[in-house]
Amino acid sequence: MICLTSPLSRFRRSEDGAALVEFGLLLPVFLLMFALAVEGSRTFWAYQTAIAGVRDASRFVARSAPNSLCETAGTLNSYTSKVTDIVTNTVGGDSLFPASITIASVTPTLTCITGNYAMGTVPVANITAVLNVSYPFSGVFDLIGVDLGDVSTTVTDQSRIYGV
Repeated sequence: MICLTSPLSRFRRSEDGAALVEFGLLLPVFLLMFALAVEGSRTFWAYQTAIAGVRDASRFVARSAPNSLCETAGTLNSYTSKVTDIVTNTVGGDSLFPASITIASVTPTLTCITGNYAMGTVPVANITAVLNVSYPFSGVFDLIGVDLGDVSTTVTDQSRIYGV
């Protein structure tokens, strides 16, 4: 007579492969945490880089645009290409952002503020950039049913125009 209880009880008590099963159960969680850390860091880095670029662009316009723009009904349209270059590129001309992060538009606008100032009307340069972020690791978030679509945000800075 063959006794089946001995092999079954031995199989039930055996711990061979337990670590592999535990790793298989935790692997999706580890992948999710890794993807969350990478994507969160990339988003924060891109946003901080865009903030610095827009701030530098508004400072550039504040120092290079004439302070008589409000009296002459001028605009900042002639600064659009230079401001876009400041926000999106390094000094050497290389892109500041990876391919999945794009600056959709950079718009300089002029605001004339009237008040009790020495000049009467004060010109203020407003620089607005629209930042689009797409996520390369979005497939990992599909494992838990989260759809990571593209994120779009607007970064704005303003500076008083002092003129040349």
